[in-house]
Amino acid sequence: MASTTVRQPLTGLQLELLDTFSRQSNAEDLINIKNLIAHYFAQKAMDEADKLWDERGYSQETMTNWLNDHKRTPYKR
Repeated sequence: MASTTVRQPLTGLQLELLDTFSRQSNAEDLINIKNLIAHYFAQKAMDEADKLWDERGYSQETMTNWLNDHKRTPYKR
């Protein structure tokens, strides 16, 4: 029999998710919940990126420079 060892206590978020997913749900509900969670974390990442963009004073010119900057390793022929 395989044993599972919990090395650290579960976070509040993990406990809430376990509770949510322990209820009888249909496949469509589970997909919708997964999509909500994915959207939440994607939005958090975009908000943080926007914050850094503003803090560092980036502009469209910055983005254009990044796109045109060639930082590849030159190879000898």
